[in-house]
Amino acid sequence: MAFKDLFKFKNGQTTFMFVGGKGGVGKTSVSCSTALWLAKKGKNTLLVSTDPAHSLSDSLEVNIGAYPVEVTENLHAIEIDPDMAMEQKQQQINSQKARATADKMAGLDFLGDQMDLASSSPGADEAAAFEVFMGLLTNNEYDIVVFDTAPTGHTLRLLSFPEVMDSWVGKLYKAKTKLGEASSKLKGIIPFMDPNDDVASTAELEATKRQINEAKKVLSDPERTTFKMVVIPEEMSIYESERAIEALQKFDITVDGIVVNQVMPDITDCDFCHSRHTLQQKRLALINQKFKEQEVTQIPLFKDEVKGIDKLNNLAEILYEGKINDEVKRDAIQL
Repeated sequence: MAFKDLFKFKNGQTTFMFVGGKGGVGKTSVSCSTALWLAKKGKNTLLVSTDPAHSLSDSLEVNIGAYPVEVTENLHAIEIDPDMAMEQKQQQINSQKARATADKMAGLDFLGDQMDLASSSPGADEAAAFEVFMGLLTNNEYDIVVFDTAPTGHTLRLLSFPEVMDSWVGKLYKAKTKLGEASSKLKGIIPFMDPNDDVASTAELEATKRQINEAKKVLSDPERTTFKMVVIPEEMSIYESERAIEALQKFDITVDGIVVNQVMPDITDCDFCHSRHTLQQKRLALINQKFKEQEVTQIPLFKDEVKGIDKLNNLAEILYEGKINDEVKRDAIQL
């Protein structure tokens, strides 16, 4: 199977693709080149950065912010701002705590525990990213959304968010049973619930749970959501990716593709290059052994950074079309 054949589309429903891996392996370059390739194929595409250390703007050489920006025809991009999300969420939490103290309501200690939990877990970056995902889940405005994710640990927390939210909703049910209408003090600190309403009704909690279940359903549907892992031919990257795939499988998320970046050719008149090539060949054999269930493809090592739309389009041609033009031959290390 060709790597480009991994994409699946359902009429009228958005497809979601997550690109992840260890820090520094080239996730952003793969994400950007993928989004550009999809847009050129006529797919209405949204590129989303969930990494607190955003680099879409640097990679695309386009100024991208907290709201969708048009990059090319059929392609928009957004960088989620976790600091803004944290500030807004913390203001809501502080306001709810102050109101609870002023009211001297029964069960304040229990409620305070819940608000402390809400302020610490999950992180604001994961919460903000997941709220974007939830917003895109049902409107089907885009054919595909490509997520340029943070390094592995952040990404696993993001994709475990439905389980965390499920637990939160369960705690809210308990709070409502114990405190009655006082549980409305928790409104506004729970994602997807309207902070302007006075009462956190059972119906609203049930609606939130339905949203969570829908998110789980979409994330675990290989026809709509897939994960592409980017690795480099080094042991630390390989083993971290292997562990990440095992963790993703626990959430029923399909990892169908492995992109091996920075692969060196054999340059026989350079002892260092030849040694690196020989070592990488051993690591490539290890990759093929460990990731038998996934489609594996390779990207050569380039002399310079792959940034700017033209270079990213060239990378996409290698990744999805298997084509290496004259410019790529000049940029790559002696292809």
